[in-house]
Amino acid sequence: MSDIYHGTWFSSLTSRGWAAWLLAVILTAGYVILYWFPSIMGLGSDGAANTGLVGLFDPLSMYMKGRPASEWFVYGTLYTMAILVMGIRFLIRYRGSRYQTYRTLSVMFFQTSFAFILPEILQGLNKPYYDFKSIWPLNHYFFLDYNLDAMLQAGTLGYFMLFWGIAAFVLITPILTWFFGKRWYCSWVCGCGGLAETAGDPFRHLSDKSTTAWRIEKWVVYSVLVFVILMTVAVLTTRITGFRYIMLIDSGTLSAWYGFLIGAAFSGVVGVGFYPLLGSRVWCRFGCPMAAYLGILQTIKVRWPWSDEKKRLSKFRITTNGGQCISCGNCSTYCEMGIDVKAYAQQQQDIIRASCVGCGICSAVCPRGVLKLENM
Repeated sequence: MSDIYHGTWFSSLTSRGWAAWLLAVILTAGYVILYWFPSIMGLGSDGAANTGLVGLFDPLSMYMKGRPASEWFVYGTLYTMAILVMGIRFLIRYRGSRYQTYRTLSVMFFQTSFAFILPEILQGLNKPYYDFKSIWPLNHYFFLDYNLDAMLQAGTLGYFMLFWGIAAFVLITPILTWFFGKRWYCSWVCGCGGLAETAGDPFRHLSDKSTTAWRIEKWVVYSVLVFVILMTVAVLTTRITGFRYIMLIDSGTLSAWYGFLIGAAFSGVVGVGFYPLLGSRVWCRFGCPMAAYLGILQTIKVRWPWSDEKKRLSKFRITTNGGQCISCGNCSTYCEMGIDVKAYAQQQQDIIRASCVGCGICSAVCPRGVLKLENM
């Protein structure tokens, strides 16, 4: 598999040409309108009927949950369609790899069923909107008052949602990461990762591989994790004690700023809008607190001193056979997490990085079989 074969660097869309900039502007504008100016989409207000783009989705929304469409229903539908359509393209492109087939079908399934259909059905039953695969700290609003109140008022199902959300972070995530690394979530379940792998696949080579980007990545992604932890502690403290100011910071203001800066501007406007310019995993690399949390858990397992080394590293690394490397650079080019895989291969070193999501594309594009995703 080569760049020449796919025409990657010869297309204006995938080489930061005019088409890429145009698409980036369209995507960015779409997210800005979605988050802050939904009326432009035709969203009705004060009882007025939907028109425009939102109105086109009313029949589907009425069928699924008996309510007119909202801007978020439109977004969820388009998001899911993008993963399904581009997922088919991805399956065709990497049809020679069973691992790529299985994990792509997995993200298509989880996005369609858990992130789209099930939450809409719940709303139609007057239950809280809930995506069971979205885990705190990625689901940063889980512990906010409006969400907790909705679950507590929903009876038995609501209490199950609350229990599931806490167990997913405290118990399920550490256990699955211990055995499978962060790939179980980032490459098999997560909707953000699913969009990056499918719709973002044509732009994966644009990810910055420099050491400067790597240093920035470490500082920024873990800073976001600290931010969401402080925000969550603040809002829960306010809920329990009634004190709004925690260390002179208003908890409501803190949560509002997190929602604006991280939940909207970073994850949406930059994270997806800049696909054609910065690559498809900008959010996953630099902003996702779940990726940071998973990276910490993965690092703990890799460095765990009281277990057999082979088992400890199993499903956490990409092994190399450097003697066969021809320095084509495909592996580094197609790593959307910005890892210089070729440098590891040339030194015959296994790739064990907290940022690696185990997508296995470096192995799939290697023409000499130098790379192998452990236990594929």
